[in-house]
Amino acid sequence: MLTDLLVNRKTYNTQNHELISLMIDDFIKRDILPFHAEWEKNGMVSREIWKLTGEQGLLCIDVPEKYGGVGFDFTFSALFIEKLGFYGITGPGFSLHSDIVANYIVNYGTETQKYTYLPEMAKGTKIGAIAMTEPNCGSDLSSITTTAVDKGSHYIINGEKTFVTNGLLCDFAIVAVKTTLHAGHEGITLVLIDSNTEGFSKGTSFKKLGMHAQDTCSLFFDNVHVKKEQVLHGEGKGFQLMMNELARERLTIAIASIGAAKGAIEETLNYTATRKAFKKPIAGFQNTQFKLAECAAQLQIHQAFIDTCTELETRRELTPESAAIAKYSASEMSNKVVDECLQLFGGYGYMWEYPISRRFADNRISKIYGGTNEIMKILIAKKLYKGLI
Repeated sequence: MLTDLLVNRKTYNTQNHELISLMIDDFIKRDILPFHAEWEKNGMVSREIWKLTGEQGLLCIDVPEKYGGVGFDFTFSALFIEKLGFYGITGPGFSLHSDIVANYIVNYGTETQKYTYLPEMAKGTKIGAIAMTEPNCGSDLSSITTTAVDKGSHYIINGEKTFVTNGLLCDFAIVAVKTTLHAGHEGITLVLIDSNTEGFSKGTSFKKLGMHAQDTCSLFFDNVHVKKEQVLHGEGKGFQLMMNELARERLTIAIASIGAAKGAIEETLNYTATRKAFKKPIAGFQNTQFKLAECAAQLQIHQAFIDTCTELETRRELTPESAAIAKYSASEMSNKVVDECLQLFGGYGYMWEYPISRRFADNRISKIYGGTNEIMKILIAKKLYKGLI
C-alpha cells in the first residue's frame, strides 16, 4: 500500500495529530461524502455542514482560543486540508474561510473586529469570503476598479468582484477596494463588508469545469455604505497585507494538491488490483506498475518539501518564494499524477460516477487560483536574479 512506502512524517507525528486524523476520517465519511453528489447538483453545500464542522472543532483550528478558535498550530489545519484533498472534497470552502479570511482578521484586525467575526466563524454560523479578483483584472491587483469614496465617517463603495469562493453563502467578505484611484498598489485598502449591507448583492453560482459543489459567484457593490471601523489595518495598506498573506494561501493549495495526488494513487492502486484485462489484473502489467511507481515517487518528494513549508508557516517563517515553489510544483505534480491515474482507469476514468473523473476536473484549478503558476515562476525568477539584473 501507498502508506507503507511513504516515510514517517515528523510534521504530524504527535498523539494529538493521530487522534484528530482519525476523527477527521470519521467525520468526512459520515457527514460529507454521502452528501457531496447532492451538493454538486445544487451548486453549493448546505449551511448545516458548516455548523457541524464548527461543532467538531475543525474550523479556525489555529485561531487563538480567546477568539473562539481551537488554538492549535497550523499543522492541524494542514492535516484537515490534506484530508479533504485525499477524499476529493472540493465543495466546502473551509480552508479559505479558516486559513485565509480568519488569518487576515487575526493578524490585522482590531479587537472589535476579532470578537465580532472570529467566534462566529469558528462555530460555522458566520461564513467568510475574500473578494480581490475583478472581471477585467486577474493577477494584476493594482488595476482593480472597485472604488471606496471617503465620506468622512464612512466610505461609499461601488464595483464588482468575481470568482469569489463561498460567494453565495458568505455572511461577510474581505473586499479589496481603491481608496485612492490612481495610486496603484498604494491605493488599495481592505474592508470588511457584511453581506446584509444595503447595496451588497450576489450573482448566481458559476457553471465551472470542476468543483461543482463549491459556491463561486460574483459580488456586486452599489453605493454600499461602510463605516471606517471596518477597514483592516489602515487605509492604503491592503496590497501589502495581501502580499503577506498570499504565501499561506499558496501553501494551502500545495497541501490540498498533496492530498489529491495521494487519494488518486490510492484509488488507482485499488482499481488496478481488481480490474482485469487480457485475463489478468491491470496491476499485473509492467506499464501499470511503472506509472504508479513514478507517481508515488513524485508524491513522496513533494510531500517532504510541503511538510517543511508547513513547519515554516507554523513558525511564521515561510517566505513568499518558498510558497510560490510549493504551490507551483505541487499543483503541477498533482495534475500530472491525476492524469496518469485516470488513464489507468481506461474508459471508466472518463465517467463522472468514478471519483478519479471528478478529481481530474476539480484539480485543474490548482494551477490557476492563488496566483497562476506563470506568476509563481515570475516570483521565483525574481528571487533568483535579485542583484544580478
